[in-house]
Amino acid sequence: MKLYWRGALIKVHPIFAPGRRHTDPDDLPSELTAYAMRDLDTLGRKASAHGEHVAAVLAHPLPWTKMRQVYRLLGLVRRHGPDAVDDACRRALDAEVVDVGVIDRMLTRGQDSTSQPTPARGAPPPSRFVRATTDFAVRKPS
Repeated sequence: MKLYWRGALIKVHPIFAPGRRHTDPDDLPSELTAYAMRDLDTLGRKASAHGEHVAAVLAHPLPWTKMRQVYRLLGLVRRHGPDAVDDACRRALDAEVVDVGVIDRMLTRGQDSTSQPTPARGAPPPSRFVRATTDFAVRKPS
């Protein structure tokens, strides 16, 4: 298939059987290529850059089945920092609980107990739906 723009040939794509598709990695933005092409090696390198225990959580005989957990774990690194996530991964591996949901709860509950002040006597308990103002901050992609 040939793609033209105002009479000029831009790109030539190979023709595939019905129901099949092909994405050229050169057509994607460089920062999104690893996600769109499901590049396991790049995701593994990103995870191991944040600590040896983070990479050990993602070690699996069928790594493509764990890709969503890789994305979630990298999100935890952005949210909580690499040292805290690596420590939580170490504790999860020691307990033989390799689940990113458990690691997320470990980080969230561990932070909540140290960062929130205890309510004064007679004060009503804080609502469980109250969120910090930083949760609503707009993050621009870099």
